Amino acid sequence: MENELIKRTVETILNGYGSYISDFNQITQRIPENFRDQDWQQLHANHRLRLRLYKDHLKNIVITCKELLKDKEADQVFWQKIQTSYQDAILANADRELAGTFYNSVFRKVFPGKVIHEALMFYNLPSTLDSGAIDDSLFRNYPAQIDLQEAFARILADFDFGVPYYQKENDINHLVESVKKVILSRYRATNETTTQVLRDVFYRNKAAYLIGRTYLGNKWMPFIIPFLHNEKGVFADTLIFDPNIMSGIFSYTRSYFMAPIKIPAQTVNFLQSVIHHKRPYELYNAIGFNKHGKTAFYKDFINHLEQSSDNFILAEGIKGMVMTVFTLPSYNVVFKLIKDHFEPPKDMTRQQVKEKYKLVGLHDRVGRMADTHEFENFRLPLNRIDPAMMKELKMNVNSLLSIEGDTLIIKHMYIERRLRPLNLYLEECSLEEAKHAVDEYAKAILQMAQANIFPGDMMTKNFGVTRQKRVIFYDYDEIEFLDRMNFRIKPKPETYDQIYASKPWYEINENDVFPEDFKRFMIGRQDVRAYFIASNPELFDPEYWSAIQDKLRKGEMIHAFPYPESLRFRPDETV
Repeated sequence: MENELIKRTVETILNGYGSYISDFNQITQRIPENFRDQDWQQLHANHRLRLRLYKDHLKNIVITCKELLKDKEADQVFWQKIQTSYQDAILANADRELAGTFYNSVFRKVFPGKVIHEALMFYNLPSTLDSGAIDDSLFRNYPAQIDLQEAFARILADFDFGVPYYQKENDINHLVESVKKVILSRYRATNETTTQVLRDVFYRNKAAYLIGRTYLGNKWMPFIIPFLHNEKGVFADTLIFDPNIMSGIFSYTRSYFMAPIKIPAQTVNFLQSVIHHKRPYELYNAIGFNKHGKTAFYKDFINHLEQSSDNFILAEGIKGMVMTVFTLPSYNVVFKLIKDHFEPPKDMTRQQVKEKYKLVGLHDRVGRMADTHEFENFRLPLNRIDPAMMKELKMNVNSLLSIEGDTLIIKHMYIERRLRPLNLYLEECSLEEAKHAVDEYAKAILQMAQANIFPGDMMTKNFGVTRQKRVIFYDYDEIEFLDRMNFRIKPKPETYDQIYASKPWYEINENDVFPEDFKRFMIGRQDVRAYFIASNPELFDPEYWSAIQDKLRKGEMIHAFPYPESLRFRPDETV
């Protein structure tokens, strides 16, 4: 009887995972057609649909498992047997780490208390990632015996997007010249030289990306080739060798790629050889397996916790009105907890804040909004909590806290990459650095606008600076869809009473925005304020904002380039 129940439970979870990953792959396989047809609206719809799949499938499996287990839901010995049987069933699978994460999700929803019970969950499941090996079937190989011209001709022939190439010969010449200029000016090809290109094409927004590497100079030299459309066909937009730019293409600030990946762990292995700064959990996120990215993050975090000794402390910067934020100085993330009570003028609920974060998770982040992982019942060692931080937590988020022995349990929180708050950065940087930062700040706001996001609270404390000096938005409690806002010219006072009125004498509706008022609060640093206002006049022009709204309402989509447009082979080519 017990063995039969174990078998049925394991089969239920396995079938649930199989159904989820099948739907995941089916949606992903539609993307090349969306790219071919330049159907960007449908491509984004498929992206959002794929993001929702996990929770939808999980919900049904949890209901079934609860019905099956009944009084055995909290039986740890029984769950250990289920886990062992499940591991035996998935160990030969190429995607076993993803199947293990799906099991973890089911366990946490069924086992009482939603605890992270490491002994009964999969955090160290052996995967193909551990071996470092990469199956030959994952990539196409181009040996050194063919010259560059022929090599790129073969690559363009092998990766057929289903539409004609626009100026294919010019593309080949551009690619060859780029290699000569950047690579062959420093290295000489030998008989060992070979080029490998992942068979999986990575799609995002209006671009398709080929990811490759060339063995040269006794090391792998990575590259990325983005492809775009115009009205006459597909073309190679540039050839990227710079590791920092590659890292930005796979950034936590961008939407997940859509690619038909067969062996996730080995694809991550390949990508790690190309993008050296990224940890496995970041790459799992980038290629669309964000739920397993969350598992891989937790494993990485626990390993770091065991090898470090510093304390968790409050994050630097101005304290937020909605979130309490803390960090571990030796680990590059922040932990964000929604406060129990919000001070005026904030009048939202905790659930409304959660909905804002969910909105960002489903939206195109255009390289300007930080990705988040949401956790429940996250456990931290009490002896690593700074006393000042503990006092702040008890004062502001006490309803989210519980203590078991020597462990602090946080019932709900978000985890994001730690950034240097823009307001603090501007206080300490040089004038030239400040000019670059405020231009980045303006670009961030306008690029989000083109993706139909209005930040709401645009104060510099809500933006951060990355190690590559990009400015990123990270405070989501007041974001709105841009097309719902009403951008207005501020009425000019005409009478004595209007001029000296203590409050606005004209009617202001809920979604009214007066861009000229941005000048009053956006930049406080005096030696850069005038430059910012003069360099970014469109920020303060209601007609500019309204023009973006008109494009959005017509269904136009702006492509956010994840690399400098100065690198483009055809910088004037619109997409």
